[in-house]
Amino acid sequence: MTFKVLISDPLSEEGIQPLEAADNIEVVVSTDLSPEQLAEEIGKYDALLVRSQTKVTKEIIEKASKLKIIGRAGVGVDNIDLDAATEHGVIVVNAPDGNTNSAAEHTMAMLMSLARKIPQAFYALKNQKWDRKSHVGVELKGKTLGVIGLGRIGAEVATRAKGQRMNIIAYDPFLTEEKADQMGVDYGTVEDVVRKADFITVHTPLLKETKHLINKAAFELMKDGVQIVNCARGGIIDEDALYEAIVNKKVAGAALDVFEQEPAVNHKLLELPEVIATPHLGASTVEAQENVAIDVSEDVANFLSGGLARNPVNLPSVPKEVMRKIEPYFHLSEKLGTFLTYLTEGVIEEINIYYSGKLAEVEVAPLTRNTIKGLLKRHLGEHVNDVNASFLAEKKGILINEHKTNTSKGFTNLLKVEVKTTKGTRMVAGTLLNGLGARIVQVDTYSVDFIPSGHIVFIRHKDQPGAIGRVGSLLAEQETNIATMQVGRSDVGGEAIMLLTIDKHLDLDELNQLNQLADIYGVTAIEL
Repeated sequence: MTFKVLISDPLSEEGIQPLEAADNIEVVVSTDLSPEQLAEEIGKYDALLVRSQTKVTKEIIEKASKLKIIGRAGVGVDNIDLDAATEHGVIVVNAPDGNTNSAAEHTMAMLMSLARKIPQAFYALKNQKWDRKSHVGVELKGKTLGVIGLGRIGAEVATRAKGQRMNIIAYDPFLTEEKADQMGVDYGTVEDVVRKADFITVHTPLLKETKHLINKAAFELMKDGVQIVNCARGGIIDEDALYEAIVNKKVAGAALDVFEQEPAVNHKLLELPEVIATPHLGASTVEAQENVAIDVSEDVANFLSGGLARNPVNLPSVPKEVMRKIEPYFHLSEKLGTFLTYLTEGVIEEINIYYSGKLAEVEVAPLTRNTIKGLLKRHLGEHVNDVNASFLAEKKGILINEHKTNTSKGFTNLLKVEVKTTKGTRMVAGTLLNGLGARIVQVDTYSVDFIPSGHIVFIRHKDQPGAIGRVGSLLAEQETNIATMQVGRSDVGGEAIMLLTIDKHLDLDELNQLNQLADIYGVTAIEL
């Protein structure tokens, strides 16, 4: 059987070679189709390859009667309607690894240019100034590089920096001391990294938790004369705080490839002579552009030949009768995973998911993937989805186990998630109540009943009169309304928990005030 593949955006010859080399694939390149023309032609094709130019809309997918797979030669898939593709059983794949080397090399280029003041010296020379005294740099050898985010790119940067005989201290939410040891880097918290590093480079996704991760408080912890590199995402570094730190001589220099608002042609940081910058060029190499095309072409060719897609970004279709039974649990499974990310400390080593009651009688792999997505998304970002979640967990060295039992402790169905980390084990269980929707019914050993949604405050406290009243009174002083409250205890007078659903997000100062109340052991703000 011969499959027809349409390439609607410009890709290099090398990039499409894996498709052209396949005996069962016919490749058609047509890069000037209008949306109307694409909608008219797409019904002839089994696969579609795009970059960012072609918009693969719901209307186009509905016309693609033969389409089996869409390949995006790049990381983002914003130009593809994933929901429509999933609904029509079309797999979407991308190329998340193709620009790793390019981004790592750009980071090292920025690091070296920063250390030796190369752009400033070149600019002076262009302006006919032979000025050697103003451009005395520092060596990388013997210096400590702090790497915040040790994923694909961060790990490559660390390897290259070790080649420059730098010492490396790294933080990553999935990095253990053992793994750091194997990689030849020192293990640390974010605070450890910013305190000890002479140079700091960030390689995290931009998430709620990482926005302004490097802020005024972080700069205050740093060594005098520290130098900063950001070739990851604008917004990880608080640009106002960075500006202030440079002006006050706390930071000796910064190299930026990304900004919170782009293009950043009039940014105040660019007015500082200590700052060097490039216009978001981390992935802008000939090789990176070829690599993403090759990666996605190989994935499409392999899939059309009966293999599995390596980098899918949407949920594969499952039998309708199975989906009908498990679909109501998708919301619950993800919320259980997300809830646990707020309670767990340390690096995740093992995830156990228990399906009880009628859930034990059906295929639950999609629910497992959805639960893992909830566990990873808060740390890894929006690119974590139902399909790649298990793969990403495996890459992080996390063991995943599914368990099924007919015993459901009085519930028709019960979904329990247990996470083992380097610092302990936490568990949460949930169910669906007829007419009432998703409920969390157990947290660790405590029985509760609350809706997994909204602003939640989880409080550990001593079980004695007055504890709940003090919390309620302080929240009233903070003008925070309590919507619901659940309490749980194991023993009279022992440790107990409160779960409060409130009407607003509590800031750090408000949480600290709660923490300082008598008989309160710990307070955690949870957003579901």
